Amino acid sequence: MPTATLNGVQIAYDDIAPPGPAERTILLLHGFASNRNEGWKRTGWYAALGRRGFRVIAMDQRGHGESEKSHDPAAYGRETLARDAIALLDHLGVRQPEVLGYSMGTRTAMQMALDHPDRVNNLMLGGVGGKLFDPPRAPENGETIVSAMTAEDPSTIKTEFLRSFRQFADEQGEDRQALAAFSQAQSPPLTRETLGRLDMPVLVVAGVGDDLAGDPEALARVFPYGKAVTLPGCDHFSAIPHAAFKATVLDFLDGLLEDEFPPFE
Repeated sequence: MPTATLNGVQIAYDDIAPPGPAERTILLLHGFASNRNEGWKRTGWYAALGRRGFRVIAMDQRGHGESEKSHDPAAYGRETLARDAIALLDHLGVRQPEVLGYSMGTRTAMQMALDHPDRVNNLMLGGVGGKLFDPPRAPENGETIVSAMTAEDPSTIKTEFLRSFRQFADEQGEDRQALAAFSQAQSPPLTRETLGRLDMPVLVVAGVGDDLAGDPEALARVFPYGKAVTLPGCDHFSAIPHAAFKATVLDFLDGLLEDEFPPFE
């Protein structure tokens, strides 16, 4: 397992060369309570991208997987995660990769693009949509992601989506105290005005049944060169391994979704 000390924290990552010469490089950023193995390797992304000649770089974001885990919310935050990603690219000598994030990973990817627009070629955002701009959802049944992660008995969690994240975290053997701290970190809001300054091509993809993301077009319209795709038959969790998601990303990178990316009118 390769690791690097980035910004004072041990970060685990994979750097996988394709069978032949690498034509392009892609950075993969997983979602909350996931990790590089579950989010990208097991679901077939490493293999699919490798067959297409990509050098694949995937990291366990701090607090997840095999990377260092703190129980202090101050150790996290979106800008910190973006700095880790840029530091990993520097460590590996990569200047401007394609960047694909899913769910929480899209926020890291967007912050990377905002802070260092010259370091992101194409930006691809999965499991996110117009609900990005909604105010924080009111707790259901008085429950939060923190209470779900710290509950002694997961069967007592009444809110379905929180119970799903807790079950997922348990299945991955994640450090739930670290995830609780992660979810308490403070980050400035991502606004339409700020994201509208990004001038690279942006793909936004979400499943039609992804109630956490909302409409991907509502987010894609914010970007000057945005493209939205809705995946039929998918929700927030089932979209990740789906062949249609992989095909959409590869078509986007091949320029097949549109020859050009004119701004939304």
